[in-house]
Amino acid sequence: MNSLSTLTQHARSCPFAGAALNARDYSSSSKPLKASSASATSSFSSGKSSEVYSFSEKDLVDGKFTIVQNASNEKSFDYPGFLDAELAKKRQDKSYRYFNNINRLAEEFPRAHLSEEKDRVTVWCANDYLGMGTNSKVISAMKDTLDKYGAGAGGTRNIAGHNRHAIKLESELAALHKHEAALVFSSCFVANDAVLSILGQKMKDLVIFSDELNHASMIQGIRNSRAKKEIFRHNDLADLERRLAQYPKSVPKLIAFESVYSMCGSIAPIEAMCDLADKYGALTFLDEVHAVGMYGPHGAGVAEHLNFEEHLKAGLETIRKDSVMNRIDMVTGTLGKAYGVVGGYVTGKRNMIDWFRSYAPGFIFTTSLPPAVMAGASASIRHQRATLKDRISQQKNTRYVKNNLNDIGIPVIPNPSHIVPVLVGNAKDAKRASDLLLEKYNIYVQAINFPTVPIGEERLRITPTPGHGPEIADELINAVDSVFLELNLSRTADWKRAGGLCGVGDSTAAPVEHIWTDAQLSLTDADLNSNVVEPLISPNEVSSGVQV
Repeated sequence: MNSLSTLTQHARSCPFAGAALNARDYSSSSKPLKASSASATSSFSSGKSSEVYSFSEKDLVDGKFTIVQNASNEKSFDYPGFLDAELAKKRQDKSYRYFNNINRLAEEFPRAHLSEEKDRVTVWCANDYLGMGTNSKVISAMKDTLDKYGAGAGGTRNIAGHNRHAIKLESELAALHKHEAALVFSSCFVANDAVLSILGQKMKDLVIFSDELNHASMIQGIRNSRAKKEIFRHNDLADLERRLAQYPKSVPKLIAFESVYSMCGSIAPIEAMCDLADKYGALTFLDEVHAVGMYGPHGAGVAEHLNFEEHLKAGLETIRKDSVMNRIDMVTGTLGKAYGVVGGYVTGKRNMIDWFRSYAPGFIFTTSLPPAVMAGASASIRHQRATLKDRISQQKNTRYVKNNLNDIGIPVIPNPSHIVPVLVGNAKDAKRASDLLLEKYNIYVQAINFPTVPIGEERLRITPTPGHGPEIADELINAVDSVFLELNLSRTADWKRAGGLCGVGDSTAAPVEHIWTDAQLSLTDADLNSNVVEPLISPNEVSSGVQV
């Protein structure tokens, strides 16, 4: 008996024997299994497997059990068939994604080569909006850090992956947005998902009010939060207020929106959003992914730009409490677009950031960004905070491209931002136009199709940088004109006759006002407050705005 008990204990560690013994124990405690022989026998099968494992406790003593073939002819699920069918759907509706082999050249920005180094192209659709991915200060900071500290962080922030580079970067970000603290994530997709999902999961009865054009990362975070959601029409303050008014002020609320919407270039009415948040007792969540580095005297985004002159004079000092930046509860941003590196972050009040640090799985359970990446991001932020030159140059180049495309009837979707969306209106034609630009003119502009934009609103998305001056821009303008002629694509006049779409050919649309004024574009670096280059880190800083 003792030998059987000992062997039984060992048998439970075996996946087959353990499952059988558990099944036997369960049956003996409720309704006994019908014995198939004089000896007690346990049997089990694994789901839809065609094998049944059968043995008795005596078999354990003898060290053996048998595999009995199931006579069933049941077939397994057709996994390859499922995958092929799903991919076929993508190809049929023209949403299948094709990747172009684009290798950006550090010393020839904005040039790149294709799979063959001899094949040079000009990149017109990158999100490295200011060319900081090739900036000498950023590259030097990354090289020096790589040589001294190695390639990886070595762990999560909680286990061996927290270091001086993380402290410095988060201090830079908090100072940039004039918030108390910041927290860095592996990307802003992760940051948005992690922040929104944990808020909804932990804050009982939270209602999230989300703009209908919010990014997929925000949509996923809201979905994962399991919170009640209200989707309001894009930038529609009346629709948002109508929805807010349905809930008592005591119910927790969050308004989630972006400053610059990347596929159409529209800009949110941030100040009015804050007014509604104050009126109805809501928190504000602002995604500045496509705005950080691009707007404001120091590159803090559209929220800073709305009080441009005050922030210009103040430098790193905080201005009045009712400024737009001070009214935003949470700002998320990226290090991978205007700052040219990789990573995402959230800024806010110290206790809020500490709460995300303590509860958000997307932060806790992932390896920290490499030290070299964080050093490069810090160098990029510090450089852009101390100069206006790149932002102003980028805005001037954007105006040049928009004005000249409009002059020849190319249907640019009107907007006040740095995005130049060219309406095509058909997935097949958008891809053909993109392919022609690359094959015939050595110009890379990616086609944007469903689900990134609605069906029927397919477009080319052009993003000028400081490196896309008039000479290069003329090459683009002439090439786009030729492609529209060759493919017989609709121009602005055609869209107008059809009633207009996305603001193109819409005679009732209000004129677009540039967010950067002519006066702001005439400023120089000498107009910046010199305190923007002072060190920011407190000697007591230990993590994410938390001080000892």
